Amino acid sequence: MLELAAAFICFTSLLTYLNFRFIGLPPTIGVMVIALIFSVGLQSLSWLGFPGLEHRIGELLGQIDFNDLLMNWMLGFLLFAGALHVNLKDLRDYRWAIGGLATLGVVISTVLIGYLTYWIFGWLGWHIDLLYCLIFGALISPTDPIAVLGILRSAGAPKSLETTIVGEALFNDGVAVVVYSVLLGVIQLGETPTVNAALWLFLEEAGGGILFGLVIGFICYWLMLSIEQHQIEVMLSLALVIGGSTLASHLHVSGPIAMVVAGLIIGNLGRTKAMNDFTRRYLDGFWELIDEILNALLFALIGMELLVLPFSWTHLGAALLVTLAILFARWISVAPVVLLSPHWRNMTRGTARILTWGALRGGVSVALALSLPAGPERDLILALTYIVVLVSILGQGLTIGRVVKSVTGAAPVARDEHH
Repeated sequence: MLELAAAFICFTSLLTYLNFRFIGLPPTIGVMVIALIFSVGLQSLSWLGFPGLEHRIGELLGQIDFNDLLMNWMLGFLLFAGALHVNLKDLRDYRWAIGGLATLGVVISTVLIGYLTYWIFGWLGWHIDLLYCLIFGALISPTDPIAVLGILRSAGAPKSLETTIVGEALFNDGVAVVVYSVLLGVIQLGETPTVNAALWLFLEEAGGGILFGLVIGFICYWLMLSIEQHQIEVMLSLALVIGGSTLASHLHVSGPIAMVVAGLIIGNLGRTKAMNDFTRRYLDGFWELIDEILNALLFALIGMELLVLPFSWTHLGAALLVTLAILFARWISVAPVVLLSPHWRNMTRGTARILTWGALRGGVSVALALSLPAGPERDLILALTYIVVLVSILGQGLTIGRVVKSVTGAAPVARDEHH
């Protein structure tokens, strides 16, 4: 496994260099595009009668547990790194919009996507149980913070919109995972949980994650406050993420939400009150490097997953129809939240449009799809999820800047990542 990790890091570094030197796309998108081209090239060699290389690389990729790697390891690092640079005051100002999108919006989107997908499958002559369609709705509804954070920084979005989209993306994983877990439990156990049981699961995962994040975040902040040594403070932040993520899984609380909360504490209180300027720059540089490396590895892996996923061309047309249904469901779920928000009168014209198009899907959706029990439904949902994620990142990710400009008149700019 160590040799595989070393080889993949070298491969990803080469992709990053090629994108920066010759292509110039946003880093995450560029790496994924080149990895996709490489995957298609290997498949082309296989079609031409040279299957050896594709088969060997496919075997190596098959050794990687994408779900475990992302959900239990990479996601905590990425969310903590992203939350470090989110202004807590901005989150408080738009807390109702963010909270509504991350909870009510996810539930509405799950139901709409589930029923629309069920109708599309029926129209295509595919007989898939409604529960599996609702599960697909749950795993594809959350916007991926990993995809959103990197792209919005240069899209030129107004601060209010950027804060809302990023805040939602950081917090809606917990709600989506709870909905996903409840629906998956119905299939596995064959019984529908009570409302109280579902509510308790939500409180245990999401509420427990918030509380746990507050505890470990303030402990780390207090430790940083008691010393003034940049290397030790960075080590403390690293221990916070590694130890916190591991302990969260044993406590059955949401590790991703805990890392977001802890990151907000260290990024707002820790950076301003427990660090001098040198330590702050040192910490920022360290976590920016972690963020860039893991993002590159993740999106290279997404591009290479084409070699091992159960994909066929018959899925492509269905996935495009489903993508339209997802965008429609997103728009419907955004509208009531925007209208009910106390700040809706002050929001930028076209807010719903930007919130709809800026809702990128990414690795979290793929990881949840991979955790489904084996069967024909899993293969179909996995293929559709993968295509939808690719379309979302490539189509929406590359054009969100133009959408922002057309709605607000602001040109995409390079944004400062620090507050």
